[in-house]
Amino acid sequence: MAPSWIRAVVGIVAFFVALLIGLNVAGTLNTTVDPNLGLIEGRNTLILLFGIAVLVGLVAYAATEYAQTRRLDSITSQVLKLPIYLDSIGTILVGVLAGPIAGALTGGLANLIWTYVLPNPFHSDYAAPFFIVAVEIGLLAGLFGRLGFFRSRPNASNERLAVGGIVVLAVIALIAFYGYIPFYKLNGAVFFGDPNASPIFVILGWVVALLIIGAIVGLLALLFVRRDLGAAYVFVAGVICGIVSALISAPISASLGGVTGSGTDFLVAAFQKAGNDLQTSVLQQGLLSDPIDKTLTFFVVFAILGALSRRCLARCPQGEQAVGTEA
Repeated sequence: MAPSWIRAVVGIVAFFVALLIGLNVAGTLNTTVDPNLGLIEGRNTLILLFGIAVLVGLVAYAATEYAQTRRLDSITSQVLKLPIYLDSIGTILVGVLAGPIAGALTGGLANLIWTYVLPNPFHSDYAAPFFIVAVEIGLLAGLFGRLGFFRSRPNASNERLAVGGIVVLAVIALIAFYGYIPFYKLNGAVFFGDPNASPIFVILGWVVALLIIGAIVGLLALLFVRRDLGAAYVFVAGVICGIVSALISAPISASLGGVTGSGTDFLVAAFQKAGNDLQTSVLQQGLLSDPIDKTLTFFVVFAILGALSRRCLARCPQGEQAVGTEA
């Protein structure tokens, strides 16, 4: 097998080159501190450039590995450590902006294309069997959008903020203590400092950690600094969607032997080792992973929607209805 350090060096170099080019193209960043958040005004540009650089580095790493081995084994082995999917962002975004039917069609067609159209290494045998789950996610996203769960709710009263804050902090605690921590303890997986991981994945691991911390800080800032209760509604919608998805996907996953080709396979195996049968194990896995996954995904979509212009929202079938600001 070709030396793995070569592709690691290529990925890291590509990351820094892309970051330097981006900084030069963007010009001087606005370092004025936002008095409300305590962050620099140019933070969005910096985050965007950093994200693009990470993507470029990962693509360069993958291209080098594929050129060396005609496979992407090291990438898939690292991705399998995540007990979540995060593959529904597009489906949820379409559902919120275009309605339940459009969201359902997007989710269903995406899974079918993923299995029957895309070639390797992008192909997945496990997407099509979960067609109905993708349809349900797009459908619920559209309904939540229509009901206004993605609306901004600024200037909320202290009482409403307190209730929303308790709900959100409870969700974050559940994600941390009943999601990731048990996953890594049960499976002996190491996300940071894995001696078998290439340096590019060590960097990506810390990037993920910083993004998660940034998301939590941003969420709390929305609630308690900008007094926007909308984030709490999004979290509730994500948890509900995750529970429904888990209940629908459990029998499908059991029929496939508990194998879906994602990090959740480790959870199924761990629950089986604990003495549970396959049906119970996949249901436990779903009720653990799906609420975490959908909560994070809904919040990502909420952030994307907040960055869209009013003109863009007005062109979408239910954009203004779903994302309009509520007094």
